[in-house]
Amino acid sequence: MLGLFKKKTESEKLQEKYKSLLEKAHKISHSNRSESDKLMAEAEEIAKKIESLLKK
Repeated sequence: MLGLFKKKTESEKLQEKYKSLLEKAHKISHSNRSESDKLMAEAEEIAKKIESLLKK
């Protein structure tokens, strides 16, 4: 019950967004490779942000 109202940290939010982008990129890679590459690049930027937050 206590975890029900727990706020997510910035890194948790970014990790969810990263995972979502990777899933979208994988699904779309079968039909539109250039769009998949854009999503992968965006996911890599988020991964860098996560890494910098974890180093602090």
